[in-house]
Amino acid sequence: MRLNGRRESNNIDDRRGRRGGFPLKAGGLGIGGMIIMGILYWVMGGNPLDVVKGNGGSMFGVQESEATYTPSAEEEELALFSRQVLASTEDVWTEEFAKLGRTYRPPTLVLFTGSVQSGCGNASASTGPFYCSADEKLYIDLSFFSRMRQTLGADGDFAYAYVIAHEVGHHVQHLLGTLDKAHSAMAGQSEKEANKTSVRIELQADFLAGVWGYHENRLFQSLEEGDLEEAITTASVIGDDYLQKKAQGYVVPDAFNHGRSDQRMRWLKKGLATGDIRQGDTFSGSYSSL
Repeated sequence: MRLNGRRESNNIDDRRGRRGGFPLKAGGLGIGGMIIMGILYWVMGGNPLDVVKGNGGSMFGVQESEATYTPSAEEEELALFSRQVLASTEDVWTEEFAKLGRTYRPPTLVLFTGSVQSGCGNASASTGPFYCSADEKLYIDLSFFSRMRQTLGADGDFAYAYVIAHEVGHHVQHLLGTLDKAHSAMAGQSEKEANKTSVRIELQADFLAGVWGYHENRLFQSLEEGDLEEAITTASVIGDDYLQKKAQGYVVPDAFNHGRSDQRMRWLKKGLATGDIRQGDTFSGSYSSL
């Protein structure tokens, strides 16, 4: 992915070196949370829906602390990359919202290490990247990208960009009212039905990440050979079925809350192919048709 010389976003809150947190509350759904929690929660016997519904349950419990922190050269490269990708999402979604007669309000990207305080509660780095609609911020511990590569074999700059674009997709959902409406519906649903609503949210965020990729390449001709395959491969290994199989050797479809691998790939590809936000309705059709 060609980003050399590209502008960096100023909507950055760099909190690296500060720590402190407990589990994430409702309001922050994320691709990263699904990747890491999908493995850890199932292995430890927990239910990722507790995070979605804000049921509490202390999994992390790290105390607030301050420490001298010196990022590595690799981490600084990832920080620069993240700022540039965020800037790209700002450019793309400002243009796309203008087509809808709306004004895009960019989110803030919070870089942290270890644990962090968010508007949705405290979270550990083990939660992975997430979006919190309460404060309109994305949260990323950059070491996540190394864990993603080591744990799932998902690697590459466009794969990393897809992670960020997916979280920005949740912000787009929030601005359009989709995310908050879905969260409200989930509060009154059974766990099984709430999981299905969560899947619809996540698949649409995958689609929106694809829409971003389409327009990023249209505007900047930034995609290189192999980039699309990186993102699609990542989508394939973050499906609920893949993660459950990896964590416990079998799948529990009623517990899916982010979508199967084939669904995630399909909606990402659709966004990448069309670039048309109007074609990303994951809520109107039957659940079996997703």
